[in-house]
Amino acid sequence: MKQRSRKIKGKRLQNYVRDKILRTFPHLKKKDVVCVENGIQGPDIILSKVGMKLCPFQFEIKNQEKLKGIYGWYSQANKKIPKGLSPVVVMKMNTKDPLVVLDFKTFLELIK
Repeated sequence: MKQRSRKIKGKRLQNYVRDKILRTFPHLKKKDVVCVENGIQGPDIILSKVGMKLCPFQFEIKNQEKLKGIYGWYSQANKKIPKGLSPVVVMKMNTKDPLVVLDFKTFLELIK
């Protein structure tokens, strides 16, 4: 994949996350949730002070095929799931803290 295509693919996911945050918190304005240009260090989404109070997270956006294993684990967590439960993956590497993976819609519902 060409570098330009990678940047477009990443930007598309950044815009998706920004738009979902704005829909989840309708009183936020576009200036409260801003996508950063590719190549700039730091978070991929900048939140205003009001945005940080409502959504106290720093977002690093990745849109890569290297994540196939995680999606496999998520599919496994989603099999034969009783109604009303959400699939969650808890994963850990040696010497690292455990991480939790859940779908973005569920995440937004939790912080809403």
